[in-house]
Amino acid sequence: MFREMVSNAEIVRVFDLYPPAADREVWEGIPQDYRRQLEEEGEKWLNYRFLPIYATDFMEFCRTGNRSRYEEKLFLRRTALNALVLAECVRYDGRYMDAIVNLVFLICEESAWQLPAHNSYIRDTPQFLLPDVTRPVIDLFAAETGAVLAVAEYLLRESFARLSPAVSVMVNHNLETRIFHPYLESHFWWMGDGVSPMNNWTSWCTQNVLLAAFTRQMEGRVQKEIMKKACESLDYFLDEYGEDGCCDEGAQYYRHAGLTLFNAMEVLNHVTGQAFSALYREHKIGNIADYIRKVHVDGPYYVNFADCSPIAGRCGAREYLFGKRTCNEKLMAFAARDYREGGQALGTEEHNLFYRVQSAFCHEEMAEYAGEEGKASDCYFASAGLFVARDEKFCLAVKAGDNNDSHNHNDAGSFTIYKNGHPLFIDVGVESYTRKTFSPQRYEIWTMQSQYHNLPAFGGVMEKAGEEFCASDVEYEFGEKRAWIGMELARAYGDERVKSYVREVCLEKGKNISITDRYEGELEPVVLSLMTYERPEIAGMEKSMDTLVMNIGDLGICRISGAAKAETEEIPITDPRLMATWKHNIFRTLVTFEGRTIRLEVTGSL
Repeated sequence: MFREMVSNAEIVRVFDLYPPAADREVWEGIPQDYRRQLEEEGEKWLNYRFLPIYATDFMEFCRTGNRSRYEEKLFLRRTALNALVLAECVRYDGRYMDAIVNLVFLICEESAWQLPAHNSYIRDTPQFLLPDVTRPVIDLFAAETGAVLAVAEYLLRESFARLSPAVSVMVNHNLETRIFHPYLESHFWWMGDGVSPMNNWTSWCTQNVLLAAFTRQMEGRVQKEIMKKACESLDYFLDEYGEDGCCDEGAQYYRHAGLTLFNAMEVLNHVTGQAFSALYREHKIGNIADYIRKVHVDGPYYVNFADCSPIAGRCGAREYLFGKRTCNEKLMAFAARDYREGGQALGTEEHNLFYRVQSAFCHEEMAEYAGEEGKASDCYFASAGLFVARDEKFCLAVKAGDNNDSHNHNDAGSFTIYKNGHPLFIDVGVESYTRKTFSPQRYEIWTMQSQYHNLPAFGGVMEKAGEEFCASDVEYEFGEKRAWIGMELARAYGDERVKSYVREVCLEKGKNISITDRYEGELEPVVLSLMTYERPEIAGMEKSMDTLVMNIGDLGICRISGAAKAETEEIPITDPRLMATWKHNIFRTLVTFEGRTIRLEVTGSL
């Protein structure tokens, strides 16, 4: 798509999608209350003293596997710079300029912009202990740092010129040496080659390189080269997507995948005088945009799998504008409502300054938008094997597919259930990233294993990682009264002693959800894991139905027939990333098969 359009596209205008701070009429048109909040946020950082970043901080990742302590120092500087720049843009009297210049120089004086976890030149190879300042790495956050500095300099260019031209010189020099030169002269894996698999890195890095390049006053020939290379990468990225628009990394990564694709399109379309506008009418692009609405459960919760958290972030200007460009009023209404309900209008934790500028200029429109979002329809995303069905009480999701997703967990066949917007059966998500997370030892981590999803283990044998370990013979149907999916899961275990494991999941709308599992094989015992947020209580057997009854907090009942016993264990939640989602401990109930078939019936009331 992109390469076809770039061949006839010419750069016809400078980047002015949003105006610099010198355009006072426009910046003073932002609602007064919002401008006041931006100033108040800037005040917090006015006299802040940032911790130094030492070489030993960088080395800690290779030495211990910890990446969070270094990243906290790095990211804090970017979020603070964003706040100060926006405060100066709305006030425009120089109050914040010294603090801004301090941070610009502090960031430019960092030895490296890439994270220690990404400090290598070949994909999936060990990271170097320290960065080579003569050979910059463009990773996610080097590219984003470039965009943050570039947008800051673009917004305050006249203010910097009055204070000292050296500020813009510093920014431009660092962008040239750390971003533009390596981008054009080197090949990083995320740029794509038509063979290697891509992920959110491709669109995310590309978006930020484009933001850096087109906010510069640079030679047109160089900008054209950057544009052509960017379009090639974006096509490789799109090739990975199914026509259904499903992000196989989940809703949380949609913000770094589908939405960064959108902003790359925004920049390209703007500077070429609408040469890329036809992309917004492409069916696949429209589906990519609308994916986030289709996997929303309620409030902060989303259908999740792999490394995605069920609390995947609130919507904002990017989702709203993507809906607007693709003429999707339901997405616009969904994004605007979620933005208003989220209470995070300022986006103070956001690292990317451009996103915050978008929010500032879209805030009033989103606050007033009153379109109808409607109810998301039942859907099946064939490209990832994701089934989502709803009625007035339940939201059911089942993950078929395979165990080779980007940020994969071994979760083929697992399910999640929400009742009235509250988590009933859950997908835990992932702990804070460490060196082990993206290493050959990844599946030693408990959250990655199938036995910590709503799946069985056979004599201790769990699902394996890889494309060949998958659900097969998948069938599904949607109707007014029921939604149903069935699949064979034996392949996911990669063990010939597991002959067959057929799972059928059915939502009888307005009634209940049933999960029926049938096993044929040589391995015993068969133990089904059931993950819940609320503490389950095993009430014993209903003699008349020979059924084990499990009360799940005060949310509902799960009746289990075909079980020999059930035991519940409490799993402490101590990791900061998990604690952001789960405010108390979670629970795993281990249900041992009595025979070869087990059936769960989930009802929504006690």
